[in-house]
Amino acid sequence: MPSIAESYDSQGKLAAPLKAGLETLSDNQTIRFTRYVKAVLPLDGFVFWIRSDLASQAQICQCYQYSGFVPKDGTAPYGNVVDIPGSFHYASEVVQEEDQSIAVNKIIFTAEQPIQEFNFIGPHIMYIGEFEGIRFAFNHRKWFYKQADIYHYEGHAVFPALETQLIDDISQLDLSNVVVSNSLPIWLTLNKFMPMYPSYLVLDNVEPPYASVHIIPESTQAIAERPQWGPTGTHSQLVKEKVRITLYGLRNFNALDFQDYVFQYSLDNPSVFGVMNMPVMQDLKRTQSELLVIAQKKQFEIEINYYQLRVREIARQLILHCIPEIIVQSPVEVIQPGD
Repeated sequence: MPSIAESYDSQGKLAAPLKAGLETLSDNQTIRFTRYVKAVLPLDGFVFWIRSDLASQAQICQCYQYSGFVPKDGTAPYGNVVDIPGSFHYASEVVQEEDQSIAVNKIIFTAEQPIQEFNFIGPHIMYIGEFEGIRFAFNHRKWFYKQADIYHYEGHAVFPALETQLIDDISQLDLSNVVVSNSLPIWLTLNKFMPMYPSYLVLDNVEPPYASVHIIPESTQAIAERPQWGPTGTHSQLVKEKVRITLYGLRNFNALDFQDYVFQYSLDNPSVFGVMNMPVMQDLKRTQSELLVIAQKKQFEIEINYYQLRVREIARQLILHCIPEIIVQSPVEVIQPGD
């Protein structure tokens, strides 16, 4: 068995020519990465990423705490931008779909050293790179071979339809109007038993109990013949839709108590929404072969009717009762749900 010294020497013999070749191929190229921090719209849980120089040090430090780093002096680690030497590769594929035609750029960035700034990428910190007008982010590091001692980061360029979620000017962030047109704001307020998350926006690595809310898009249909318009331009429409609630970490009695809580809310607040079916709690199977267990996963679908204008009013009234995330209210203030 080789000694530690011999192992390091072997690694150096292999790594040195690879790094030299990398520098030659890239012509000592550097890529600039800009740090962004996460903001959750309190009205409906929509996620935005704000360029970190628009946020305060207190906000940035709070974001790092979620990634396991606790600043000691109230100062966030690293800067708002960082220049990383390495080799940048990308491949483009034109995609034509019903609602868009875009060039999907797959990015691979090879660095000589592990990028320390990326160690804290998590639920609330992200770095966006830019190369000749292409903005991109990474979702994983792959194909690491220790003896080579070079690091490959892979991801995609930001899709044009999602550019609106990157905030480079604080005036672009509208905190007074909901994004969604469905009943999601109602469900985010029903968090007495557990946190409620929009589907596809569940917090990274969150532990149960929690619930995700999925509004089936094609189920939203008008009930009235036409919407009502007010003198000030208000638009009120009676609609119905089907909502799928997925629960994790609940026993049977907890899940049924939550279901009864929803029913009681509709009875106590008939002007908010009404229930149109009799939902049944179902057990679903989610496995992990390494553990040979199944998760405590339950689900039910409920059909409701409501006024879309009413939903917007509820969202504004209950702005603090939303999913437990950092909420950037302004460039100098952070609020937490329930504060």
